[in-house]
Amino acid sequence: MVKNEARGRGEVSTQAVFGAPCWVSLTTRDVEGAEEFYRAVFGWEWRPNSLGDRFRVAQADGVPVAGIAAVASMWQMAVAWTPYFAVSSADEAVARCRERGGTAAVGPLAFPPGRAAVLADRDGAVFGIWEGRLVTGWEEWREAAPTFIRLHTRDAFDAAIFYGEVLGWASAVPGCCEVHYDGDEVVLRSGGSVVARIHSGAVEAAPDPTIRPHWQIHFAVADVDACVRIARAHGGSVLRWQEGAGDAVLADPDGARFTVTAKRES
Repeated sequence: MVKNEARGRGEVSTQAVFGAPCWVSLTTRDVEGAEEFYRAVFGWEWRPNSLGDRFRVAQADGVPVAGIAAVASMWQMAVAWTPYFAVSSADEAVARCRERGGTAAVGPLAFPPGRAAVLADRDGAVFGIWEGRLVTGWEEWREAAPTFIRLHTRDAFDAAIFYGEVLGWASAVPGCCEVHYDGDEVVLRSGGSVVARIHSGAVEAAPDPTIRPHWQIHFAVADVDACVRIARAHGGSVLRWQEGAGDAVLADPDGARFTVTAKRES
């Protein structure tokens, strides 16, 4: 079993946390506009990387927490936030996805220090995979972001089987993610921590993208209402919110949807 102390170091590879979400990335058409919006809403700072002008990495208190890829038009991809899961082999994960009725939209492609692919499950929910060295330590990333992901889909149990077979959940390999059931949700744990949930209820062909199968990225914030006001002031949209509530669903000026959730007191 991989110990949490090892997961926190900067040189952790995806083999140490395989199957777990390890990164989130925004596909957009306007990298400068996205930088300005998320700097205002979350206080993120941005730095370029070796991949060129279309790519940026967000930092929170100096820790890399998310990426921006201005490739929505070039790669004919939707403007959206996408979670990435750690895998030992991108090629094997892509093959398993295709064998089980999923699709590969992009990759695997080399993005030093690793390889990535963007896939869709058999209900159309988009997710990414990452093989190689993590951008930052896994525990450090989860604490600094902090992010949580939830899949809204037709059948949580069917989806758990698909992702389990593609990503190696609940396998006999030491360190794999554990799968538990909580009512109509499937709960994914890694190293004892809840890292994702799968929720039944989305409609496969629904016209509203918020109820089609999709992965929703949740960002924990100190003040949900303040985030809503700032998002509006910087060109974002409020899709679901009630003042004083514990969360809100927002969209950035380019249309990418995300959720802000009240940070729990430690």
